[in-house]
Amino acid sequence: MSIDCVLPAAARLGECPLWSAADECLYWIDIEGRRVHRYDPATGIDESRDTVGRPGSLAATGERGRLLLATEHAVGWFDWGSGSFAPWRELEPAGTRNRLNDGRCDPAGRFWVGSMWERPDERRFTGMLHCVEPTGKVTTACREIGVSNGLAFSPDGTTMYFADSLRRTVWAYDYDVSAGSAENERVFTDFTDLPGTPDGACVDEDGGYWIACIDGWAVARLTPDGTVDRVVEIPVERPTMPAFGGPGLDTLFVTSIAAGGPPGDQPCAGGLLALDVGTRGIPEPGFAG
Repeated sequence: MSIDCVLPAAARLGECPLWSAADECLYWIDIEGRRVHRYDPATGIDESRDTVGRPGSLAATGERGRLLLATEHAVGWFDWGSGSFAPWRELEPAGTRNRLNDGRCDPAGRFWVGSMWERPDERRFTGMLHCVEPTGKVTTACREIGVSNGLAFSPDGTTMYFADSLRRTVWAYDYDVSAGSAENERVFTDFTDLPGTPDGACVDEDGGYWIACIDGWAVARLTPDGTVDRVVEIPVERPTMPAFGGPGLDTLFVTSIAAGGPPGDQPCAGGLLALDVGTRGIPEPGFAG
C-alpha cells in the first residue's frame, strides 16, 4: 500500500474532497482559507477560487464546473469559470453562530448537509441536519447536533451514515431513497476501538465505510456490520475526510488540517494525501436540481 502527499497545500482546514467524473478532477475546499480548490491528478496542478464566507461542503451538478456549495448558512450555485456564487436557499438564519459543514448527495440527488456551532471547542449542541430537495424544498431532519460529519450512503442506497464528532459516534439508518427518509437509528460505531474522533467519510464498492480519524493520525475502514476492518496510519495528525477518485475511482484521497507547530513536525499537514488501499469507490451522485 502506498501513501503519498500529492499536494502540500498547507490548508488551514482542508475538507470535502469530491471526484468529478465530468471535470476529471478532484474538487476540495479550505474552510478557514475560504477557497474552493480543483486538483488534477494527471498534471498535479491545483487551482483555487475565493468564496463568499466559509464553505462547508459541495456537490457536483449536471453541468461541468457548476457546483452546489454550502457556505455559512445557505446553499447556492458556484460557477468555477467565473468564481461567482449565487445564493439559492437559506437553511439557517443569518447572524447565528452556526455554520454549514459536512454534506453529501443521496442516490436520488438530494443534498444532505449538517451544521455546527462555529467554535467546536465550546461544545455547543446547536447543529442541525437538513435535506435539500432538487425542487428547493428544505426539511430539517435532526437538531441538537454538536459537529455534523460522516455523511455517506451504502452502494445500494439503503443505509445512511451520519456522525456527530462531539459525541464521537457514527449512526446508521435504514434509508428510503424514494422518500428521502432515514429511520431505525442505531449506533454504527462509538469510536471505542478507533483513534481520535470521527470526521468525514465515504464508502467503497463493497460497502466498506471509510472515515477520517481526526487527531488520530489515521483513516479507518468498517464493514457494513460496524466491525473495524482496517486502521491505516497516515503522516498527518488531523485528517478530515477521505474520498475515492481518479478515473478508476481506485485512489483514496484524504484532506487534512495544517499543523499548529513547526512545519517540519508534519510536512504533509494541510495537504492532500493519495492512498492506494486496494479497493475502489462508487460514483458520487450529483445534485439533481
